[in-house]
Amino acid sequence: MKNLKSVIFILLSVTFLVACGGGDSNSESNETDATQEKAKELSADPKGVGEVKNVELTDPLNMEMIAQGKGIYEMKCSACHKLSDQRVVGPGWAGVTNRRSPEWIMNMIMNVDVMLEEDAEARKLLEECLTRMPNQGVSKESARELVEFMRKNDMETVGKKDGAVI
Repeated sequence: MKNLKSVIFILLSVTFLVACGGGDSNSESNETDATQEKAKELSADPKGVGEVKNVELTDPLNMEMIAQGKGIYEMKCSACHKLSDQRVVGPGWAGVTNRRSPEWIMNMIMNVDVMLEEDAEARKLLEECLTRMPNQGVSKESARELVEFMRKNDMETVGKKDGAVI
């Protein structure tokens, strides 16, 4: 009789544990919902997140700005970015003005931390490269000079520029 009571007790205990063990699926559902909400919150603005809302591009290219941009590239960018499509630490720059608007590029340069938190495209780049771009403290004027240098680079490497201008 004592063995029968023990067996019944064990069976009831196991049944109780199995019946109560399904609580994790609800928390997984909540985590999925939170992830989906975060994705919706990310900016899909092709101009990015930041103070740059409109960039006046020059035509023809401004050679003085290009020279300044080249100097900034060599000092602050060349260790991680190549002028070709080759990725080193960060993505290569070939064709960047055909993929991204000048406003997005400048916002990424000047406001990298916020862009990586709030911009969907910047987040995709972070997932691909697995390394956060450091904030280099680049001014708006210097960021504009970098864009001009990128436009010249795109003409030389892919034969066209400004394909992403809005």
